[in-house]
Amino acid sequence: MPVSTATLGSVSFLSQLFNPDVSSLSCFLNHTKLSTLYSKPSLLKKPSSSLLYNLKVSASSASANPKTDNSQQAEAAVTAILDNSVSTDEIKPAPAPARRSADWKAARAYLHSGFIYGGRVEGFNGGGLLVRFYSLVGFLPFPQLSPSHSCKEPNKTIHQIAKGLVGSILSVKVIQAEEESRKLIFSEKEAVWTKFSAQINVGDVFEGKVGSVEDYGAFVHLRFPDGLYHLTGLVHVSEVSWDLVQDVRDILTEGDDVRVKVVNIDRGKSRLTLSIKQLEEDPLLETLDKVIPQDGSADSDSLTTSNSSTIEPLPGLDAIFKELLQEDGINDVRISRQGFEKRVVSQDLQLWLSNAPPSDNMFTLLARAGRQVQEIQLATSLDQEGIKKALQRVLERVP
Repeated sequence: MPVSTATLGSVSFLSQLFNPDVSSLSCFLNHTKLSTLYSKPSLLKKPSSSLLYNLKVSASSASANPKTDNSQQAEAAVTAILDNSVSTDEIKPAPAPARRSADWKAARAYLHSGFIYGGRVEGFNGGGLLVRFYSLVGFLPFPQLSPSHSCKEPNKTIHQIAKGLVGSILSVKVIQAEEESRKLIFSEKEAVWTKFSAQINVGDVFEGKVGSVEDYGAFVHLRFPDGLYHLTGLVHVSEVSWDLVQDVRDILTEGDDVRVKVVNIDRGKSRLTLSIKQLEEDPLLETLDKVIPQDGSADSDSLTTSNSSTIEPLPGLDAIFKELLQEDGINDVRISRQGFEKRVVSQDLQLWLSNAPPSDNMFTLLARAGRQVQEIQLATSLDQEGIKKALQRVLERVP
């Protein structure tokens, strides 16, 4: 079998150099400084007379071989790499294991320091992106991608998005670096958190886009002034609406545009807690005059004042009244007046608290069912929060 040699300065490589198998080419790269230069484009220099532009090849046999064309193709590939302006001074043999060990050490340094690394996307698989880290290739799981990619191209699948990212540079953080198990894991989410979380404060209001919806709540991507969605927060099921929510999916769907308020920031765990309902007025804090405004346009009988003995309590109120009188601090319960709304809010009985604090030991509740609204007066020594807790206990006891 003919044996070809390739001469590079004083270094010779066997004919495996020209085997078109990719692993052979990779082997060649690992035994030269080319692997270093490939992962560090900044080390490349402009061509000059001192640079190596081609690879001298001599064959110890001129006999015909059916693999000649493939060898020539592989030779051309290697020559193209060398033609990429690599100085002969920079091409020195370096033990691949030592190089990899040094790069693992660098990965651990990035992990412990929290520094951001600009990694080139080399490819992708079913679970995430393959990202270059010097001579190593790490993994960036799809869930660790910034939401800006999917929000920018919502009609594309995650694999279509991944294909478009090949060749690009992503700012990432190392979140796992285990040399023994060869696990090098990146997160783009952690990198963008470092950059953008300082721009967020509790109480800020953002336009957002609903991401995944779970049983416990919905994840919402926040839109920043640059028009991109960089960070994601959770709207717990209890913060979706003032109404009782049995299933978040009945209210929110992936892709919905919503407005959210930042209610908590856990900078240690890189978590945002958001609320939709806090941008709406609490319906428990109402008065009858606000529910049925007397602006002259309402019917004359829309709001009436009557003796409590002449007003029939809404279905279910009698049981609630009896339980309220069992609570410490509540001395009397009676209906003072009632009204009728122009539309049906709910067929079920609802109890709302007044937004006015107790006055002269009197506090107001509203009971609503269908179009009918009844105003209830409590004689109590409790403050507004105490009344709310007492009412919650009563409602737990009443079926």
